[in-house]
Amino acid sequence: MNLKQSGASEARFAAYVEGLASVIGHADRTGPLRDYCTGLMLPGERKSVEPMAARTAPARTAAQHQSLLHFVGVAPWSDEKVLAKVREMVLPAMKKDGPIEAWIIDDTSFPKQGKHSVGVHHQYCGQLGKQANCQVTVSLSIANHSASLPVAYQLYLPKDWAENRARRDKAGVPLDLEFKTKPEIALDQIRWACEAGLPRGVALMDVAYGNDSRLRAGLTALRVPYVAGIQPNTLMWRPGAGPRRRGKPLNNTGRRDEPDLVSAKEVMLGLPKRAWRTVRWREGSADWLSSRFARVRVGHNKLLPESLLEEWLLIEWPEGEAEPTKYWLSTLPANISFRRLVDLAKTALAYRARLSGAQAGGRAWSL
Repeated sequence: MNLKQSGASEARFAAYVEGLASVIGHADRTGPLRDYCTGLMLPGERKSVEPMAARTAPARTAAQHQSLLHFVGVAPWSDEKVLAKVREMVLPAMKKDGPIEAWIIDDTSFPKQGKHSVGVHHQYCGQLGKQANCQVTVSLSIANHSASLPVAYQLYLPKDWAENRARRDKAGVPLDLEFKTKPEIALDQIRWACEAGLPRGVALMDVAYGNDSRLRAGLTALRVPYVAGIQPNTLMWRPGAGPRRRGKPLNNTGRRDEPDLVSAKEVMLGLPKRAWRTVRWREGSADWLSSRFARVRVGHNKLLPESLLEEWLLIEWPEGEAEPTKYWLSTLPANISFRRLVDLAKTALAYRARLSGAQAGGRAWSL
């Protein structure tokens, strides 16, 4: 980067921070906000306030540590107002490269050594790829092929926290905050995005969220199409089949005594050889990305058999693999092209990778 580019970047950064400062309240918070954002941008693996203080004010680290700690943990600024301001500043730039295509449902984990941070619990930590002591936040991001932007961000409060009054009081957890599963939080965020009039996109989610029938049914009720990762044992009706026992809701995984319900894997096993095609979906750094896929229209329960709708079942079975590696359900239109369906399913992974980098070091304790 030359000096001219460096100066332009500094000016853009200063303007961005100034925009955020306009919604955080008291003017005394502007300095700590600038230092905090600077610390997030500087090199360094740890983005907690102690190492950030050493990098942003090496001559007075102790005082800087207290200033940043107060700003992120005590100062009463609103996450919602900050996210709204970010949206106002970033969305126009994103749209220059194309319309919003996707709403990404995801979560981000933050490993923790202690047990006193709000919501910290021994649970699956995506950053480490195993069960570990961590906080988890559920997020909704809007994205196109050039960028992604978190628009809703909420800490997941495990039951051990939600039901422990003394622990909640000590950590300052609001009284009106009740336990919700991660898919329930995600559906609340989608509902808010619809009410707020955000640019619509296709909801993309991995198996952790996509396998929840209530979440998928909620998205359909809100008229938000989705491409959702599912487990191979997810139940559905084969093409042309449907429910026989009406009037009784199915449970979250599908009522197993409903005749003709079969798993996604059983549907896959019944597909003819001609159903499988090699599909290219995006140009990679060296060559086009491609794999072998099949798709078929199936009937899915939506919890209430009376509201049965046909959906796409998309299956990926790469050459050389012993069995399929991924399954998706999608409510995208019947006339969508094969390549476009695959593109949305697969680029969700690219969006999530980009999102994980953008969220690292965020205000994970926000409620």
